[in-house]
Order: sequence, then structure tokens, then C-alpha cells
Amino acid sequence: MEEINLSSIQSIVLWATFAVGLAFGAISHRTHFCTMGAIADVVNFGDWNRMRMWLLAIAVATLGLQGLSITGHANLNDTIFLNSQWSWLSGIVGGLLFGAGMVLASGCGSKTLIRLGAGNLKALMVFVIMGITAYMTLKGVFGVFRANYLDPVRFEFSSSPYLPELLANLFSQEPAGLIPILAIALPVILLIMALGSKSAWNKEVIVGGAGVGLTIVAAWWVVFQVAYIPEHPDTLEAAYLGTYANRAEGFSFVAPYAYTLEWLMFFSDVTRVLTVGVVACFGVILGATANALMEKSFRWETFQGVEDTANHTVGAVMMGVGGVLALGCTVGQGLSGVSTLSLASFVALGSIVVGAMGALKYQMWRVERMV
Repeated sequence: MEEINLSSIQSIVLWATFAVGLAFGAISHRTHFCTMGAIADVVNFGDWNRMRMWLLAIAVATLGLQGLSITGHANLNDTIFLNSQWSWLSGIVGGLLFGAGMVLASGCGSKTLIRLGAGNLKALMVFVIMGITAYMTLKGVFGVFRANYLDPVRFEFSSSPYLPELLANLFSQEPAGLIPILAIALPVILLIMALGSKSAWNKEVIVGGAGVGLTIVAAWWVVFQVAYIPEHPDTLEAAYLGTYANRAEGFSFVAPYAYTLEWLMFFSDVTRVLTVGVVACFGVILGATANALMEKSFRWETFQGVEDTANHTVGAVMMGVGGVLALGCTVGQGLSGVSTLSLASFVALGSIVVGAMGALKYQMWRVERMV
């Protein structure tokens, strides 16, 4: 009876995550939500609208998750983002690589799925190469280098890199009461930054930012409220059904690329099962496809030449390696990770932004030389 119940719960978790992925893909495609595009708009044109959309998504996701945590509906310490041992060198190097790679590949991990869903064949190649290199960084030849030379460079926190706790300890001798206040105040500041301009008050920014942010909250809610069981009958330990590492997993689109390819290649192996990361990838693709068909914007697109192919190839490799090193992408760290208010996630996100800005400046320099 227990096995039947567990199987039923896992099925609900996967279908619910798939539905959230559908919503994420449809909303992102409809509103042109894109982190790389947001950074490019600011660097190239001084246009902050998509950046405000991104900040709004972060603020909504963070407010939602912190609300779940404060009310006892989420245990943030069960995520990978609040580990007391912070491999800061991996996070920074990975973030820089990922940020530069997403510029070369015309979008981050989530944008690649959205472009693929809308008929972009370049995104298909990016998906495959990124998934392979992510797997190589998780368990293959790049993984050896990562484990031996980057991950061991760590900083040990006394408890965790939870930003409200760190700030409360810094400014107060009795921090307990201050922590939940800061947990709400920090995303409120982001909310004010996102909506502090009249140009931000338009349908695309509001729907894109709030919609994407709410899907991140929904994904967390599914994991914490549906997938969690306090005592697994086989291990007698707490478990998160449907996750890859038996930990609370939010949306992220780097390692799930690798696990999606693994599931497709070893489909007949019964030990390879669907996880929330894999079904989220499928959901985002199909959500983007559905919206593209509704808008009649679905069209096949391929490479324009050798340079375009080379840029996407190199960018995919950089994102696959960098995303694993940084423990996430612009969604994995930039939304799911930052929503936990982990200092490590903010540093990784900052590194992604710096890497993207550097690559954009390089592209502008190349164009100016050619003129």
C-alpha cells in the first residue's frame, strides 16, 4: 500500500511540475522574458524595461518563497543554495563562463528551451551540446578538474549563507526577531526597484515579471508541499519524491539538460526515472510551442553561417560547464537560488551578469572593427 501511495504522490509531483513548466514557457515566450536580452537591452540601448521585468520576477519569487518559509511551508535549508560550505571559486568562474556563453548562444538555458519550442533548430544544437558538457562537468572529464581544483576552494559559514541571518547578526545582538523582517524587506526593495519607473507599468513587464516569478513560487510549493514526505518507508528518512538528489529542487536548466539526455538515451533502463528537472524542460518547450502556435509566430530557423554555428557551439559548451560550476543558470541561481536569499546565489548571479556584459562589449568591439 505504501508503494502505491508513493508512486501516486510522485506522479502528482511530476505532472504538477510539468504544468508549471508549461506556464513558464508560455509566459516567457509571450512576454519575451529573457535575462540575456534584458542585459543586452541595457548595455546596447540603455533600455531597462526587460531588466525591470527580470527584477520583478526575482522580487515576486523571493517574496513568495520567503512567505512559505516564514509560515512553515518551506524548509530553505533543504535546498543546495544554503550549504554552509560555499565553493566560491566555482561559483564565480562558473557564473562568468555561463554569462559569456549565453551571449554567444543567443540565450540562457530557459531561453534555449523557449526558442526550441518556437522552432529554432540552433537551440536544438545548443540543448544537446549544453547537456553533454553539463554531464561531463557533473561526472566526466571536466568533473575531475572541478572536484580537484575548484570546489575545494571554499568559505565556511558559521551556519549558512542566508542573507537575512547574516545581516541580522551584523546589525543586531538579538537577531532572531530581525531575520523574518529582513526576509520580507529585501524582496520589497527589489520590487520597488522594478516598479519605480512609469515605463515599467505596462502589460508586458507586469505579466512577464509577475507571471514568471509566480511559476518559480509554484515550483517550490510543489516540491515542499507535495513532494516532501517526512519518513520514506524504505529509508525511514525524510525525502523529496521526484527529485534527482532527494533534496528540494526549484526550477533550473543546466543539470536537468544532462538528466534529460540521460533519460532519453537510457529509456529502457528502469533505474532511469523522470525527475522534476526533466519534466520541467519538456513543459517549458511545449508551453513555448503552444504560445508560438497561438500567436502564429512558430517558424523554423537555422544557422546563418560558420561564425554563427561556431558562436552557438562555444556558447553552449561554456554554459554547460559554467552552469554546473555555478550550481545553476539565470533561472537556477538568478530566480530559484536568489529567492532563497542565499549570498552565494547573489554572487553567482552577479558573476553571470558580469560575464554577459563582457561578452556583449566584446561583440560590440568586433562590430566596430569591421565597420
